[in-house]
Amino acid sequence: MDIPVIRSVFESNEKLAEKVREKLRAEHVLTLNIISSPGAGKTTLLEHTLRDLKDTFRMAVIEGDLQTDNDAQRIAKSGVQVVQINTEGGCHLESSMILSSLEKIDIKGLDILFIENVGNLVCPVEFDLGEDYKVALLSVTEGDDKPEKYPLLFKLAKALVLNKVDLLPYVPFDVDRATRFARRHNPDLALFQVSCTKNTGLEEWYTWLKNARKNIV
Repeated sequence: MDIPVIRSVFESNEKLAEKVREKLRAEHVLTLNIISSPGAGKTTLLEHTLRDLKDTFRMAVIEGDLQTDNDAQRIAKSGVQVVQINTEGGCHLESSMILSSLEKIDIKGLDILFIENVGNLVCPVEFDLGEDYKVALLSVTEGDDKPEKYPLLFKLAKALVLNKVDLLPYVPFDVDRATRFARRHNPDLALFQVSCTKNTGLEEWYTWLKNARKNIV
């Protein structure tokens, strides 16, 4: 009896994800679902992106977290629209949550919607949120075998941001090994080496965003 229940959960999520996608595509909004482990640097990457591209795009953020609104408070300082979703212990966001959040966002004229998912490399990957692309974020402090241990994210992601590369001299992380594992699952995966602390590699990420946005219009 468990199998039909599991199937119905995913089928329901998929149907609502399509509604989210239709609503956002009607307004030509690029929607990105950003997934990483806790502490990999999703919020910091968004802070830099929102600051540096504020004159280029109109952006908004949906923040997913288990309990607090700490990250949403940080994002709000950039002046963009931000909606907080607290999952109360849930390990992922679902499309129903995104659909409800869109009622609180003015998507008319919006260029990019970032969804910062709950910190987790497993559960969030399986749930379509109506995004155009998944973006994987991997910190060099986590280990270069993550793409091999958690292959689904890297298989489904359109881009991989390798974050905190300023720490490479101090941690046993092999960039070539991580890249090889990731592209074994996804040969077309775009990859960016970024340090938000040193402001390096961000321009390549921004160029990718600009091109991805053009493909939506």
